[in-house]
Amino acid sequence: MSRYCSQCGKSLKACICKWIQSLTSNVELVILQHHSETNRPMGTARILKLSLANSHCFEGEDFSQHQQLNELLSDKQFHHFVLYPGEGALAHTQVASKLAEGRKIRVILLDGTWKKAYKMWQLSTNLHSLPLIRLPDDLQGNYRIRKAPTDNSLSTVEAGYHILSLLEPHNDFLPMIDAFNQMIEFQIQQMPPGVFEKNYLSE
Repeated sequence: MSRYCSQCGKSLKACICKWIQSLTSNVELVILQHHSETNRPMGTARILKLSLANSHCFEGEDFSQHQQLNELLSDKQFHHFVLYPGEGALAHTQVASKLAEGRKIRVILLDGTWKKAYKMWQLSTNLHSLPLIRLPDDLQGNYRIRKAPTDNSLSTVEAGYHILSLLEPHNDFLPMIDAFNQMIEFQIQQMPPGVFEKNYLSE
């Protein structure tokens, strides 16, 4: 018998499936996951993939020649945006107007540390012609068990939750954050006494 869940890929003890809810979204998410994130026990992209049946998740670093991604990008029925805070990135209100016009939208998320996400962006030249979309600057993350470069750094599931909630304010995507918080609390409970406070609460 496998010690790992066939759905979420985590160990049976740490399985997150009991917290996952199937959600409906008019916006499709495409998650480009750096290969170093694939087997991280605290990776959050799985929550997005399990919650959203119409999401896509691909692993790699340079996606320029990635056949499945390029097939999606060639679909003229969709407008594609990369969630990345680069120069000229659009506010969510500018993209939401396209939804209001009945247009189909896909948002591409880069799943990795800031350094790795930047490298993925540099290498994946097929993304460079796509418009960028950004999140508001004042959002706060709750990824307490991984070091973050700034207070407003977001995990992949938090970024996905926020962009979907901003683009589709009438849909409830909070179950993804609930699953994320449950996963965080479980991991903290598995740490020896004092480890979380010493490593993650200290300045």
